Amino acid sequence: MGVFQPEVSHDSQSSSRSFALRLKQVNPRVLSLAGAVSIVIALLILLYVHGQGNKVINLVIDGEVLTLETREALLSDVLAKEQITLTPHDVVSIGLSDEIQDGDRVTITRAQKLTLTADGATKTLYTTEASLGDAIAKLGYSLDGDDKIFPSLDTAVTPDMKVKIVRITKQTVQQTVSLPFKVIKTADPSLYKGDVRVAQAGKPGAIIQHYQKIYQDGELVSKTLIGKEVQTVTKDKIIAVGTKKLPTPVVAAATPTKTTTTSSSAKKVAAATNVVHKAGVDFQYKKMIKNVSMTAYSSEEPGIGTKTASGTRVTEGRTIAVDPDVIPIGWWVYIEGLGFRRAEDTGGAIKGNKIDVYYDSLSHARNFGRKSRTVYVIGPVKPELN
Repeated sequence: MGVFQPEVSHDSQSSSRSFALRLKQVNPRVLSLAGAVSIVIALLILLYVHGQGNKVINLVIDGEVLTLETREALLSDVLAKEQITLTPHDVVSIGLSDEIQDGDRVTITRAQKLTLTADGATKTLYTTEASLGDAIAKLGYSLDGDDKIFPSLDTAVTPDMKVKIVRITKQTVQQTVSLPFKVIKTADPSLYKGDVRVAQAGKPGAIIQHYQKIYQDGELVSKTLIGKEVQTVTKDKIIAVGTKKLPTPVVAAATPTKTTTTSSSAKKVAAATNVVHKAGVDFQYKKMIKNVSMTAYSSEEPGIGTKTASGTRVTEGRTIAVDPDVIPIGWWVYIEGLGFRRAEDTGGAIKGNKIDVYYDSLSHARNFGRKSRTVYVIGPVKPELN
């Protein structure tokens, strides 16, 4: 038997060899084209990425615009690369950790340092406000009433500015002022010459003065009178001075009488001994002292009170100081040219025939000077008109 041999086709072998040949011829061209396309795509990707990485932003610092081109993603990185530093008080329009986009406008406002003195303390503060008024308000300070600030609120804030707030307070107070009375002397024809009488007692007046006090930071800087009103009307003291002529003494002629009559007349004459007529009054005196040295004093003098040695209150027109060994305390006297006075006070310098006359006003006491008068010592009862 013969062996079966597969049929071999010469066309098939030829076709395979032709395809392989064609493939060898086509493959380099395809590969070249694919590589070129890949390169173009890579370039496009690189150009896109490059275009996406470069960003242009406007950085505004205190009003000055700085245009930057950057590939950084965060604002903090941009500032670090540009060596732009910030203080804790500066204000930035966006956060430092925010991503920036192309065309962004970032504003940085630098804080200015202020030295502020107010309410008894000096502080260092920072502000980004343009005017002092806005800065003070933002920092929590306010001006009340008449408070003052230096410089003024509309002043522009400058670096290292010194600011002072002065607190103004006003207070209205009142003060009572005493008004001394005047002493007026008037002629009185009903009194004999040398006699005086207090026709009206003096009384000091008083006014209430209203003042406005102004304090700056608790310290008084001014006191101004803004009004006044009368509290008590002043009452002047009126002294009546005698102008009437003294009567001429009448001397009775002696005539012989019977023994009994003479004896009765002698008793009357004896009873009338030491009787004088003064200030319209007939009175009998215990003794008469001539050339008595007289001065005056006042309770307005330092160390002189208003209470006498006898316990009474000093009274002008009545009180005198005497030596008790010469004139007993409590006795009345008549002083030529002054009138009736009462011994109520004493003094270390009042010795012997010396009297100190009391006056309310120190100026009147000083004007009295030193005088020499005749004094009639009467007794504890003041003579009265019959």
